[in-house]
Amino acid sequence: MDRRIFLNAVGALALTAAAIKLKGMNTMFEQFNNTEKMPLLFLGHGSPMNAIEENEFVTGWRDIGKTLPKPNAILCISAHWETKGSFVTAMDKPRTIHDFGGFPKELFDVQYPAPGSTELAKETKTMVHKTILGLDDKWGLDHGCWSVISRLYPKADIPVIQLSLDYSQPPQYHYDLAKELVSLRKKGILIVGSGNIVHNLSMVAWEKLNDTYAYDWATEANEKIKSFILTNDHKSLINYQSLGKSVNMAIPTAEHYLPLLYTLALKEENEKITLFNDKAVAGSLTMTSVKID
Repeated sequence: MDRRIFLNAVGALALTAAAIKLKGMNTMFEQFNNTEKMPLLFLGHGSPMNAIEENEFVTGWRDIGKTLPKPNAILCISAHWETKGSFVTAMDKPRTIHDFGGFPKELFDVQYPAPGSTELAKETKTMVHKTILGLDDKWGLDHGCWSVISRLYPKADIPVIQLSLDYSQPPQYHYDLAKELVSLRKKGILIVGSGNIVHNLSMVAWEKLNDTYAYDWATEANEKIKSFILTNDHKSLINYQSLGKSVNMAIPTAEHYLPLLYTLALKEENEKITLFNDKAVAGSLTMTSVKID
């Protein structure tokens, strides 16, 4: 074959391959084109046993799931993925992480085989300018994520990625980082914060583990925080450590509270706030959850 013809043929094949690859990438990103604006959720996730038990909180998650449009993908901020620096999961098949102990084998047998989305992870990375958002290929889906999302979407047919909590940063950092993700809502991405407003495991009333019961300080803290949520007083919520003794008892460490700030930071001015599962368990935990739309 003439050398020039051969080189032209190779060049044509290369261009064709590049075009096919580009078409594939475009197809992948088309699923994240603008759609109707997705709601926002903060879910009080409570015990991992909620993944396999039937109770009023599970019913609440299912009921709220029925009001949601089916998302193109889900971005979850879970209390159970803390890192130095901020990261987003970037794998096609995230593993189901059983990050707990002392529970029955039935719970450890649960798998939530939702796909991941490296494309969404990379797109999320490009949106964030406050910090360098790392791409993680090792984490997966922890129980703060899959125990609640499996109740919303039991078929595991929606891509899920997680965003970590940088434990070295103050609440304002997390609130500001969340604001940079606002365009995801218009790309059909459901953003879910998963934690608990009141979460003090050191003061759990173990004898009332399955009872809707709260200590007085837990009720006071939960009511105070709810009032700021409903009045859009985000400044007070960011500076929660100045809200008094009851709130500091309710939030001895930040990781279960910070996912709430990610949800609230993305709320637009005239959107409606709905509270559900608004009860306490075991004295020092509240299941209070928030929907914004």
